[in-house]
Amino acid sequence: MDFDSLLTSEISKNKPEKGRKFVRRADLEAERRATYEAEQKSLEEKRKARAAEKRKAEEDEEAEKQAREERRRKLGEESRRRREAQEKEEERKRRKRLGLPELVESTGADEETVGEGEEDIAEEELVAKLRGSGRRRKLTVVVTAGPIPTTLQLVEGKDMKVDGTVPKDKEGRKYLFRQLASYFMLVLSEYEIAMEKERRDTLTSKTAYNAMVQTRENMKPLFRKFEKGELEDSILEPVVEIVKAAQERRYVHANDGYLRLSIGKAAWPIGVTMVGIHERSAREKLHTGERGHVMGDEVTRKFLQSIKRCLTFAQVRWPPEDITQLMG
Repeated sequence: MDFDSLLTSEISKNKPEKGRKFVRRADLEAERRATYEAEQKSLEEKRKARAAEKRKAEEDEEAEKQAREERRRKLGEESRRRREAQEKEEERKRRKRLGLPELVESTGADEETVGEGEEDIAEEELVAKLRGSGRRRKLTVVVTAGPIPTTLQLVEGKDMKVDGTVPKDKEGRKYLFRQLASYFMLVLSEYEIAMEKERRDTLTSKTAYNAMVQTRENMKPLFRKFEKGELEDSILEPVVEIVKAAQERRYVHANDGYLRLSIGKAAWPIGVTMVGIHERSAREKLHTGERGHVMGDEVTRKFLQSIKRCLTFAQVRWPPEDITQLMG
Protein backbone atom coordinates (compact mmCIF):
# COMPACT_ATOMS: atom_id res chain seq x y z
CA MET A 1 0.00 0.00 0.00
CA ASP A 2 1.44 3.31 -1.01
CA PHE A 3 1.50 6.45 1.11
CA ASP A 4 -1.50 8.10 -0.56
CA SER A 5 -3.70 5.08 0.07
CA LEU A 6 -2.60 4.90 3.70
CA LEU A 7 -3.32 8.62 4.25
CA THR A 8 -6.73 8.31 2.64
CA SER A 9 -7.57 5.34 4.88
CA GLU A 10 -6.62 7.17 8.08
CA ILE A 11 -8.58 10.27 7.09
CA SER A 12 -11.69 8.18 6.43
CA LYS A 13 -11.40 6.58 9.88
CA ASN A 14 -11.34 9.97 11.62
CA LYS A 15 -14.30 11.38 9.72
CA PRO A 16 -17.43 11.87 11.93
CA GLU A 17 -20.22 9.43 11.39
CA LYS A 18 -23.19 10.68 9.47
CA GLY A 19 -26.14 11.60 11.69
CA ARG A 20 -24.06 11.96 14.88
CA LYS A 21 -25.02 15.08 16.87
CA PHE A 22 -22.90 17.09 19.24
CA VAL A 23 -24.46 18.85 22.30
CA ARG A 24 -22.99 21.94 23.76
CA ARG A 25 -22.05 22.01 27.46
CA ALA A 26 -24.23 25.08 27.97
CA ASP A 27 -27.26 23.13 26.73
CA LEU A 28 -26.49 20.24 29.09
CA GLU A 29 -26.21 22.65 32.02
CA ALA A 30 -29.50 24.33 31.11
CA GLU A 31 -31.26 20.94 30.90
CA ARG A 32 -29.85 19.87 34.28
CA ARG A 33 -30.96 23.14 35.88
CA ALA A 34 -34.46 22.80 34.43
CA THR A 35 -34.72 19.23 35.79
CA TYR A 36 -33.53 20.37 39.23
CA GLU A 37 -36.00 23.26 39.34
CA ALA A 38 -38.87 20.95 38.33
CA GLU A 39 -37.98 18.53 41.14
CA GLN A 40 -37.78 21.35 43.69
CA LYS A 41 -41.12 22.72 42.55
CA SER A 42 -42.69 19.26 42.90
CA LEU A 43 -41.24 18.87 46.41
CA GLU A 44 -42.52 22.33 47.39
CA GLU A 45 -46.02 21.51 46.14
CA LYS A 46 -46.01 18.25 48.10
CA ARG A 47 -44.86 20.08 51.24
CA LYS A 48 -47.63 22.65 50.86
CA ALA A 49 -50.16 19.86 50.32
CA ARG A 50 -49.03 18.08 53.49
CA ALA A 51 -49.17 21.35 55.45
CA ALA A 52 -52.69 22.02 54.14
CA GLU A 53 -53.81 18.49 55.12
CA LYS A 54 -52.32 18.89 58.58
CA ARG A 55 -53.98 22.27 59.02
CA LYS A 56 -57.32 20.86 57.88
CA ALA A 57 -56.97 17.91 60.28
CA GLU A 58 -56.25 20.29 63.16
CA GLU A 59 -59.24 22.44 62.22
CA ASP A 60 -61.47 19.35 62.00
CA GLU A 61 -60.19 18.16 65.38
CA GLU A 62 -60.86 21.56 66.94
CA ALA A 63 -64.34 21.63 65.43
CA GLU A 64 -65.01 18.12 66.74
CA LYS A 65 -63.77 19.16 70.16
CA GLN A 66 -66.07 22.18 70.21
CA ALA A 67 -68.98 20.04 69.03
CA ARG A 68 -68.20 17.49 71.75
CA GLU A 69 -68.13 20.22 74.39
CA GLU A 70 -71.41 21.60 73.08
CA ARG A 71 -72.98 18.12 73.18
CA ARG A 72 -71.71 17.66 76.72
CA ARG A 73 -73.18 20.99 77.77
CA LYS A 74 -76.53 20.20 76.16
CA LEU A 75 -76.60 16.74 77.71
CA GLY A 76 -75.80 18.24 81.09
CA GLU A 77 -78.61 20.77 80.74
CA GLU A 78 -81.01 18.09 79.53
CA SER A 79 -80.07 15.81 82.42
CA ARG A 80 -80.57 18.66 84.86
CA ARG A 81 -83.99 19.47 83.39
CA ARG A 82 -85.01 15.81 83.56
CA ARG A 83 -83.90 15.56 87.17
CA GLU A 84 -85.71 18.74 88.10
CA ALA A 85 -88.87 17.53 86.38
CA GLN A 86 -88.60 14.16 88.09
CA GLU A 87 -88.03 15.77 91.49
CA LYS A 88 -91.02 18.07 90.97
CA GLU A 89 -93.19 15.13 89.99
CA GLU A 90 -92.09 13.14 93.03
CA GLU A 91 -92.71 16.13 95.28
CA ARG A 92 -96.15 16.62 93.73
CA LYS A 93 -97.05 12.97 94.34
CA ARG A 94 -95.73 13.12 97.89
CA ARG A 95 -97.74 16.24 98.69
CA LYS A 96 -100.83 14.71 97.13
CA ARG A 97 -100.34 11.53 99.17
CA LEU A 98 -99.96 13.54 102.38
CA GLY A 99 -102.85 15.84 101.56
CA LEU A 100 -100.66 18.94 101.25
CA PRO A 101 -101.49 21.80 98.86
CA GLU A 102 -100.03 21.77 95.37
CA LEU A 103 -96.71 23.49 94.72
CA VAL A 104 -96.91 27.00 93.33
CA GLU A 105 -94.73 27.45 90.25
CA SER A 106 -92.16 30.21 90.55
CA THR A 107 -92.67 33.22 88.30
CA GLY A 108 -88.94 33.66 87.90
CA ALA A 109 -88.79 36.87 89.94
CA ASP A 110 -85.86 36.95 92.33
CA GLU A 111 -87.54 39.19 94.86
CA GLU A 112 -91.12 39.89 95.81
CA THR A 113 -92.19 43.47 95.45
CA VAL A 114 -93.56 45.25 98.48
CA GLY A 115 -97.10 46.45 97.98
CA GLU A 116 -98.21 50.04 98.46
CA GLY A 117 -98.62 50.84 102.11
CA GLU A 118 -96.53 47.85 103.16
CA GLU A 119 -93.09 48.07 104.74
CA ASP A 120 -90.22 45.75 104.03
CA ILE A 121 -89.11 43.73 107.03
CA ALA A 122 -85.53 43.65 108.21
CA GLU A 123 -83.49 40.48 107.61
CA GLU A 124 -82.80 39.90 111.34
CA GLU A 125 -86.46 40.32 112.24
CA LEU A 126 -87.55 37.96 109.45
CA VAL A 127 -85.11 35.26 110.62
CA ALA A 128 -86.30 35.66 114.20
CA LYS A 129 -89.96 35.32 113.16
CA LEU A 130 -89.27 32.24 111.01
CA ARG A 131 -87.39 30.59 113.84
CA GLY A 132 -90.15 31.47 116.24
CA SER A 133 -92.69 29.79 113.98
CA GLY A 134 -90.62 26.61 113.80
CA ARG A 135 -89.52 27.11 110.19
CA ARG A 136 -85.96 27.05 108.93
CA ARG A 137 -84.39 28.32 105.76
CA LYS A 138 -81.79 26.17 104.10
CA LEU A 139 -79.64 27.90 101.52
CA THR A 140 -77.78 25.58 99.17
CA VAL A 141 -75.65 27.13 96.44
CA VAL A 142 -75.11 24.65 93.61
CA VAL A 143 -71.78 25.51 92.03
CA THR A 144 -72.01 22.98 89.23
CA ALA A 145 -74.95 21.22 87.60
CA GLY A 146 -73.17 18.26 86.02
CA PRO A 147 -74.26 14.64 86.30
CA ILE A 148 -74.28 15.11 90.10
CA PRO A 149 -75.07 18.67 91.24
CA THR A 150 -72.69 19.62 94.04
CA THR A 151 -71.82 22.62 96.15
CA LEU A 152 -68.11 21.85 95.71
CA GLN A 153 -66.16 24.14 93.42
CA LEU A 154 -64.58 21.83 90.87
CA VAL A 155 -60.94 22.28 89.85
CA GLU A 156 -59.47 22.51 86.36
CA GLY A 157 -58.26 19.41 84.56
CA LYS A 158 -54.61 20.20 85.23
CA ASP A 159 -55.31 20.38 88.98
CA MET A 160 -57.27 17.11 89.26
CA LYS A 161 -54.21 14.91 89.68
CA VAL A 162 -53.85 13.71 93.28
CA ASP A 163 -50.49 12.94 94.85
CA GLY A 164 -51.66 9.80 96.66
CA THR A 165 -51.57 11.20 100.21
CA VAL A 166 -54.31 12.43 102.53
CA PRO A 167 -53.54 15.85 104.04
CA LYS A 168 -53.93 16.27 107.79
CA ASP A 169 -54.97 19.92 107.73
CA LYS A 170 -58.56 20.96 107.12
CA GLU A 171 -57.88 23.12 104.05
CA GLY A 172 -55.79 20.40 102.42
CA ARG A 173 -58.57 17.84 102.90
CA LYS A 174 -61.13 20.26 101.42
CA TYR A 175 -58.98 20.68 98.32
CA LEU A 176 -58.53 16.90 98.08
CA PHE A 177 -62.31 16.42 98.16
CA ARG A 178 -62.62 18.98 95.34
CA GLN A 179 -60.03 17.06 93.30
CA LEU A 180 -61.80 13.72 93.83
CA ALA A 181 -65.21 15.22 93.02
CA SER A 182 -63.78 16.82 89.86
CA TYR A 183 -62.28 13.54 88.64
CA PHE A 184 -65.42 11.49 89.24
CA MET A 185 -67.54 14.27 87.68
CA LEU A 186 -65.34 14.09 84.56
CA VAL A 187 -65.65 10.30 84.33
CA LEU A 188 -69.42 10.39 84.89
CA SER A 189 -69.84 13.14 82.26
CA GLU A 190 -67.93 11.13 79.66
CA TYR A 191 -69.83 7.99 80.73
CA GLU A 192 -73.17 9.75 80.26
CA ILE A 193 -72.16 11.17 76.86
CA ALA A 194 -71.00 7.75 75.65
CA MET A 195 -74.22 6.05 76.75
CA GLU A 196 -76.40 8.77 75.22
CA LYS A 197 -74.51 8.42 71.94
CA GLU A 198 -74.80 4.63 71.89
CA ARG A 199 -78.38 4.54 73.14
CA ARG A 200 -80.47 2.13 71.10
CA ASP A 201 -83.83 0.40 71.44
CA THR A 202 -82.22 -2.92 72.29
CA LEU A 203 -81.96 -4.90 75.50
CA THR A 204 -78.16 -4.60 75.63
CA SER A 205 -78.24 -0.84 75.10
CA LYS A 206 -80.97 -0.35 77.70
CA THR A 207 -79.05 -2.46 80.21
CA ALA A 208 -75.86 -0.44 79.66
CA TYR A 209 -77.73 2.86 79.93
CA ASN A 210 -79.50 1.79 83.11
CA ALA A 211 -76.15 0.75 84.59
CA MET A 212 -74.86 4.26 83.92
CA VAL A 213 -77.91 5.84 85.57
CA GLN A 214 -77.56 3.53 88.57
CA THR A 215 -73.86 4.38 88.85
CA ARG A 216 -74.65 8.09 88.83
CA GLU A 217 -77.34 7.73 91.49
CA ASN A 218 -75.20 5.53 93.74
CA MET A 219 -72.34 8.06 93.61
CA LYS A 220 -74.47 10.86 95.08
CA PRO A 221 -73.89 9.83 98.74
CA LEU A 222 -70.14 9.89 98.07
CA PHE A 223 -70.41 13.47 96.76
CA ARG A 224 -72.42 14.45 99.83
CA LYS A 225 -69.59 13.09 101.98
CA PHE A 226 -67.11 15.10 99.89
CA GLU A 227 -69.16 18.25 100.48
CA LYS A 228 -69.37 17.72 104.25
CA GLY A 229 -65.82 16.39 104.59
CA GLU A 230 -67.12 13.35 106.44
CA LEU A 231 -65.44 10.55 104.50
CA GLU A 232 -63.54 8.30 106.90
CA ASP A 233 -59.80 7.88 106.42
CA SER A 234 -60.27 4.11 106.19
CA ILE A 235 -62.20 4.72 102.95
CA LEU A 236 -60.62 7.99 101.83
CA GLU A 237 -57.05 6.67 101.69
CA PRO A 238 -57.88 3.68 99.43
CA VAL A 239 -60.07 5.90 97.23
CA VAL A 240 -57.16 8.33 96.79
CA GLU A 241 -54.92 5.37 95.89
CA ILE A 242 -57.48 4.15 93.33
CA VAL A 243 -57.92 7.60 91.75
CA LYS A 244 -54.17 8.21 91.56
CA ALA A 245 -53.63 4.87 89.77
CA ALA A 246 -56.57 5.53 87.43
CA GLN A 247 -55.28 9.00 86.54
CA GLU A 248 -51.92 7.43 85.66
CA ARG A 249 -53.80 4.77 83.62
CA ARG A 250 -52.56 1.97 85.87
CA TYR A 251 -55.95 0.30 85.93
CA VAL A 252 -54.73 -3.06 87.24
CA HIS A 253 -53.23 -1.30 90.27
CA ALA A 254 -56.44 0.72 90.67
CA ASN A 255 -58.44 -2.51 90.63
CA ASP A 256 -56.10 -4.01 93.24
CA GLY A 257 -56.79 -0.99 95.44
CA TYR A 258 -60.52 -1.47 94.95
CA LEU A 259 -60.27 -5.14 95.93
CA ARG A 260 -58.31 -4.29 99.06
CA LEU A 261 -60.92 -1.69 99.96
CA SER A 262 -63.96 -3.85 99.25
CA ILE A 263 -62.64 -7.21 100.50
CA GLY A 264 -59.90 -6.13 102.87
CA LYS A 265 -57.84 -8.53 104.95
CA ALA A 266 -60.67 -9.83 107.08
CA ALA A 267 -61.08 -13.59 107.51
CA TRP A 268 -63.49 -15.24 105.10
CA PRO A 269 -65.28 -18.48 106.00
CA ILE A 270 -64.17 -21.42 103.85
CA GLY A 271 -66.06 -24.66 104.13
CA VAL A 272 -67.94 -25.61 107.30
CA THR A 273 -67.68 -22.98 110.04
CA MET A 274 -69.88 -24.65 112.61
CA VAL A 275 -70.15 -28.34 113.44
CA GLY A 276 -72.61 -29.53 116.05
CA ILE A 277 -74.03 -27.24 118.68
CA HIS A 278 -70.75 -25.65 119.76
CA GLU A 279 -69.14 -22.69 118.07
CA ARG A 280 -65.54 -22.88 117.03
CA SER A 281 -63.08 -20.61 118.77
CA ALA A 282 -62.65 -17.12 117.28
CA ARG A 283 -65.60 -17.75 114.96
CA GLU A 284 -66.91 -14.25 115.64
CA LYS A 285 -63.82 -12.81 113.92
CA LEU A 286 -65.18 -14.01 110.59
CA HIS A 287 -67.83 -11.30 110.68
CA THR A 288 -65.84 -8.44 112.16
CA GLY A 289 -62.75 -6.55 111.19
CA GLU A 290 -62.11 -3.99 108.49
CA ARG A 291 -64.65 -5.52 106.09
CA GLY A 292 -67.44 -5.08 108.61
CA HIS A 293 -67.61 -1.27 108.40
CA VAL A 294 -67.00 -0.97 104.64
CA MET A 295 -69.11 -3.46 102.71
CA GLY A 296 -71.50 -3.96 105.59
CA ASP A 297 -73.07 -0.57 104.92
CA GLU A 298 -75.44 -0.66 101.93
CA VAL A 299 -74.81 2.95 100.85
CA THR A 300 -71.02 2.54 101.03
CA ARG A 301 -71.18 -0.77 99.17
CA LYS A 302 -73.13 0.83 96.33
CA PHE A 303 -70.82 3.80 95.77
CA LEU A 304 -67.77 1.52 95.97
CA GLN A 305 -69.27 -0.66 93.25
CA SER A 306 -69.96 2.52 91.26
CA ILE A 307 -66.28 3.46 91.57
CA LYS A 308 -65.47 0.06 90.05
CA ARG A 309 -67.81 0.80 87.12
CA CYS A 310 -66.11 4.16 86.65
CA LEU A 311 -62.76 2.36 86.44
CA THR A 312 -64.15 -0.05 83.86
CA PHE A 313 -65.39 2.84 81.70
CA ALA A 314 -62.22 4.92 82.21
CA GLN A 315 -59.95 2.23 80.80
CA VAL A 316 -62.04 2.29 77.61
CA ARG A 317 -62.26 6.10 77.40
CA TRP A 318 -58.59 6.66 78.33
CA PRO A 319 -56.81 3.39 77.43
CA PRO A 320 -53.33 2.76 78.88
CA GLU A 321 -50.20 2.70 76.79
CA ASP A 322 -49.21 -0.56 78.48
CA ILE A 323 -51.86 -3.16 77.61
CA THR A 324 -50.89 -5.20 80.67
CA GLN A 325 -52.59 -2.47 82.73
CA LEU A 326 -56.02 -3.34 81.31
CA MET A 327 -58.34 -4.96 83.84
CA GLY A 328 -59.80 -8.30 82.96
